[in-house]
Amino acid sequence: MAKRRKIIVGNWKMNGRLTSGLNLAKEVANRAQSEIPLSFDVVLCPPATLIWSISEALMDTPVLLGAQDCHYANHGAYTGDVSAGMLADIGCRYVILGHSERRAAYGETNQLVAKKVAGAQLAGLTTIVCIGETLEQRAAGATEEAITEQLTGSLPEKFHPSQLVVAYEPVWAIGSGETPSPDEIRHVHQLVRRSLGVMGETVPVIYGGSVVPSNAGSLLVEPDIDGVLVGSASLNSDGFWSIAECAR
Repeated sequence: MAKRRKIIVGNWKMNGRLTSGLNLAKEVANRAQSEIPLSFDVVLCPPATLIWSISEALMDTPVLLGAQDCHYANHGAYTGDVSAGMLADIGCRYVILGHSERRAAYGETNQLVAKKVAGAQLAGLTTIVCIGETLEQRAAGATEEAITEQLTGSLPEKFHPSQLVVAYEPVWAIGSGETPSPDEIRHVHQLVRRSLGVMGETVPVIYGGSVVPSNAGSLLVEPDIDGVLVGSASLNSDGFWSIAECAR
């Protein structure tokens, strides 16, 4: 079995203005340029307002561009929404779907996420599908059941495994400063692979939830952790790149 390439994803969430966002993207791109050829992939997911400008800043660099969400339809009367085709048109290669913040704040269901995955893959984007148990589910010993149900429900009946990344983000760990142990993460990642069947060995499974420079090394050394989805620590180029370097 070929070794899976590590993926480091920066999710900026609703942070950044034009100047600060461009400066951050350029700093990350310059660090990546200095280490060509990179032995891992780096993806930046800025807010929608910055995607076009950052796309130009990342051109001819090894840093890839992603978005934080998309609509499931390619076009139509959906005021305020952005389609996957529109994102691909301005340089995106990836899109984050089903993040717990969207599931909790906007009531996104597994069924809606599955429709978004189908639409995004049809537009040529690689989909980073987020799954994770709540604190209540963890306390009840229902982590495995929650993960399996969310994963299978968030994928359409037909999807391209080559355009899929699964991000395990336990809801209780996001922004809390707490992370599961590497053994706990490994257990969930192996569960994800089993749930995916024969394609499980080829689909990257990454971890997110309070990833910082001080714990990135212990996470990325694990062969079952194919990368990390970084939140607040991705807003500082020094911190983000020190995380990325752990993927060497």
